[in-house]
Amino acid sequence: MRTKEGNKEKDILEAAIKVFATNGYHKAKISKIAEVANVATGSVYVYFKNKESILLKIFEELWEKLYDELKIVSETQNLSPLERIDAMIDLVFDVFTENPSLATVFVNEQNHLLRANQYSFTTFYDKFLDLGVDVIKEGIRKGIFSSGIDLDVFRYYLLGGIRNTLQHWANDPKSLPLNKIRHNIKLLLRHGIQK
Repeated sequence: MRTKEGNKEKDILEAAIKVFATNGYHKAKISKIAEVANVATGSVYVYFKNKESILLKIFEELWEKLYDELKIVSETQNLSPLERIDAMIDLVFDVFTENPSLATVFVNEQNHLLRANQYSFTTFYDKFLDLGVDVIKEGIRKGIFSSGIDLDVFRYYLLGGIRNTLQHWANDPKSLPLNKIRHNIKLLLRHGIQK
């Protein structure tokens, strides 16, 4: 069996993000991903079983990174719950500002992947959402956030709202820049959950 060498896996994932963002997951071809990654098509199969396993790995890495960074923020003692929510929004938008193609893949492909892999989708997605809910619980306990917030609604509203807004951005980036979305989501959250 051939050994895995260099950063081919990383190159393949980065190429896949570009190809999925440009062509969409369903129209993307492994051969195109290999071409963009500058590897042989067979090399892709050394690292990944199929196209879906590539997409799963992209989302696993995305949500693991976001979870790890939010965990650090949530454990920072000198931040208020409101500052933690701001940081949570910043984490998401920093990742997508650095890699707009990843934002497009997130918008277009995550729901498909969640439906198709309900039991094998990355656990970091739920862990990230759990940390966000913990921040809201703390804010409620401290009297900063309204006690009427339904935590399940908040859990899915936040990322659903971000995803929907990012979809509009993906269709017309100039009319709705990422930093404008970030700023306005923070304003909506601050004035929608603060007492």
